[in-house]
Amino acid sequence: MYYGWHGRILRVDLTRRQVQAETIDPQRAKDYLGGRGWAIRYLYDEVDPLVDPLSPQNKLIFATGPLTATPAPTGNRYMVITKSPLTGALAHSNSGGDFPTWMKRTGFDMFIFEGRASEPVYVWINEDRVEIRPAAHLWGKDVHETTDLLLAETDPEARVACIGPAGERLALMAAIMNDKHRAAARSGVGAVMGSKNLKAVVVMGRKDPRMFDEAGMRELSVTISKEVGADVKKGSNLRIYGTAYVPQVTNTLGILPTYNWQTGVFEHVSQIDGVALREKYLVRHKPCYRCPIACGRVTRIPDGKYAGEGEGPEYETIASLGSACGVSDLAALTKANYLCNELGLDTISAGMTVAAAMEMYEKGYIPEEHIGQPLRFGDGDALIEMIRKMAYREGFGNELAEGSYRLAEKYGHPEIAVTARKQEFPGYDPRGSQGMGLLYATSNKGASHMEGDVAYEEVFGVPVKIDPLTSEDKAELVKRFQDAFALIDASGLCVFLAVRYVFTKERMILPTRLAQLMKLTTGIDYTPEEVLKAGERIYNLERLFVLKAGSTEDTLPPRMLYEPLPEGPAKGKVVELDKMLPAYYQYRGWDAKGWPTPQKLQELGLA
Repeated sequence: MYYGWHGRILRVDLTRRQVQAETIDPQRAKDYLGGRGWAIRYLYDEVDPLVDPLSPQNKLIFATGPLTATPAPTGNRYMVITKSPLTGALAHSNSGGDFPTWMKRTGFDMFIFEGRASEPVYVWINEDRVEIRPAAHLWGKDVHETTDLLLAETDPEARVACIGPAGERLALMAAIMNDKHRAAARSGVGAVMGSKNLKAVVVMGRKDPRMFDEAGMRELSVTISKEVGADVKKGSNLRIYGTAYVPQVTNTLGILPTYNWQTGVFEHVSQIDGVALREKYLVRHKPCYRCPIACGRVTRIPDGKYAGEGEGPEYETIASLGSACGVSDLAALTKANYLCNELGLDTISAGMTVAAAMEMYEKGYIPEEHIGQPLRFGDGDALIEMIRKMAYREGFGNELAEGSYRLAEKYGHPEIAVTARKQEFPGYDPRGSQGMGLLYATSNKGASHMEGDVAYEEVFGVPVKIDPLTSEDKAELVKRFQDAFALIDASGLCVFLAVRYVFTKERMILPTRLAQLMKLTTGIDYTPEEVLKAGERIYNLERLFVLKAGSTEDTLPPRMLYEPLPEGPAKGKVVELDKMLPAYYQYRGWDAKGWPTPQKLQELGLA
């Protein structure tokens, strides 16, 4: 009998229109925890790292963690794992909302979608009743329309994860949207779903996971909520403004991406920050299911040409669609955010790709006739039009849909693209946050703050404040955060809660709390060292997949390495990657080229 996990995996063969339930091996369940861990183990074992990401041979995996759908605070996350069409390596995207808990309640911990349907389909999973249904009538419809139609066809109480037109047209930054507004966004997971002719996954169930010690679990969950309460009470910035409070923080430090990373200071930041959003457009706070933080925001633009309603924008969206594009009109960037959600686009890669195109246009690298209109920094209308064209691959949007790396390369100026492993940077300029630079360069999924966000310490002082401008001791910091994030993603928790705990060699509070939660949930007597080792095991297995996929260079774009920031507290700084990378490899137990050594693989049970 399993506790925490159901111990069951649903395999959906879209080519043959067949479904099969499988039981996971208990030792594998223990060693890889769940979520991101289970998924990379299956992806590594079953998918050739050199496969075409958009071919039927690639697999798309949805995975919950053992703490998903439990009383654990923020225990409501799921992962989408596949080979990425954007980076050519690994994609693992995380999302919340309601969908993860409803997915777990089907009685399955993980779904594996393989092959390719001959025509558009959706999969309706109501516990053990699994149907592959026609979806031709949904093809071409946006996320909101698709969701409403599917709830009418299945069960109004069900939950939906689907793609929009961007995923159907294989835009390389297409997202998978659940609950209309929440996104498993990065690395093109939506394009993989579209390549399989899979429009949506609809879930319903009442099979809550059994807990080994339910009373103990609830007691510890209350304790954890109290321990991290400072950041979830009504007076905290995260509760009042959501992540939209961050632009003022990063702008003050001179690391807010502005005008496609040409500077880190945006003179109009007060027009697009959380205060402005709250005063002008906030309707209400919106938490993910059973979340005490409630960082989500329902917003509404009441009138004018940008009128609309949706969720967000969050910080990364404000940075990518706002300051990076030089757009100071909050209504315009909010409308662009709504459009990304409705059409199914990752706001980070979408915004940063438009920002790169704006810089290339202004420098004369892209002729206006190729774009079809002027494309200048600050033009909110042009931003919205480019987002629409990107999703539909219409005109110049076909070039934008390939991402900034391929766009800049095509027009002969690859230095304009600010990417790592061909994925666009999120909203922290690493020239003024050195640990973030090392993180971006070594991230398995390409540039991402969600693979070990050391900005928590460098920028926000959570749980402790360190100097962001020095490259010293950042190797240990980045490894520690990467392993911790792998652990958190495997467990089914949200990083917003988990990273509030101090986690150093001397004070292992985070892994201690996670080990306690895992024991009460699964009945397995994990030690803090064991759960942390599981995070390291997951990260190293991902690394092997990435290396075997041919993504072997841990580096950053020229702008980060050779163009100093022109202003702000980090003026004159570049990323000192050459000082940090050798020490990082050493901490990791990897060789001088970044490959895990036989000794490290043996230690982790990966040999």
